[in-house]
Parts: sequence; C-alpha cells; structure tokens
Amino acid sequence: MGIVQWARIKSPWILHFPSPGCNGCDIEVLAALTPRYDVERFGILLKPSPRHADILIVTGAVSKQVAKRLKRIYEQMPEPKFVIAVGTCAVNGNVFQGSPFVYEGVDRVIPVDVYIPGCPPRPEAIIHGIVTLIKKIKGGGNGGKK
Repeated sequence: MGIVQWARIKSPWILHFPSPGCNGCDIEVLAALTPRYDVERFGILLKPSPRHADILIVTGAVSKQVAKRLKRIYEQMPEPKFVIAVGTCAVNGNVFQGSPFVYEGVDRVIPVDVYIPGCPPRPEAIIHGIVTLIKKIKGGGNGGKK
C-alpha cells in the first residue's frame, strides 16, 4: 500500500452536495460531523472544494437542473474519487419517482459506491456508510469501480 492510499484511508476528506429536497438528510449529515459523534478522530474532514475531497456525499433528489452541476463537481475531484448517496431521495428518488424532472437516484448521473437508505438516515448510519467505504477502499483499491 502506497503512502497516498494510506493517507486516503486514514484521513478521508468529504464534500457534501445537497440536492433539492426536504433537507432532512442534510441536517443528519451535518449532525454526523458535530463533536457529539467526533468523526475527526477517524480523520474525516468536511472540505469546501471538490479539488481537495476524496468522497462526495450527495443528499436529496437529483433534478435535471442540478445534474450538470453535480457531474461537473464530480469531474473536478481528483482520482480516485468515491460517492456516497445518503437518503432515500438520493438512492432511488423516493416520492419523486416517475417525475420527468428528477432522476431516480444519483447513480443515473454519476457512479455511486455506497448507498445509505433512510428518510432521513441517522448520523450513525452515515458514519457506518463512510466506514464501509473505507473498508471497501482498503480491500479493493479503487472501491470496486472499473
């Protein structure tokens, strides 16, 4: 294991992309980053720039208008990059399924590595999803992407 991969595993930097929705998942993602859960002890840090992030966390339903922005942000992230879909809207569109203006899941726009279902999922589930991704990175190198 090289020094860069070791650093990615020991200190995953995340970027939060809040798509339109009820913002329940956004609140839970931010709650997971508070001192109560202390994810910084795992090296998990929230970064404001896609150029510095390893993991993109997407919450909310992805509308046709937001899809281009989401794809652009994903493309700005350095390789290897990983995506976590948080909440039922991000996973499959939830109540927006069948709408001509909303994609039925983030994976219709960009590849997703870990899905965290729930409406909204608890902070513990979000932390578990990040840890699952870290284990996936340890085992498969690029998270199973081709």
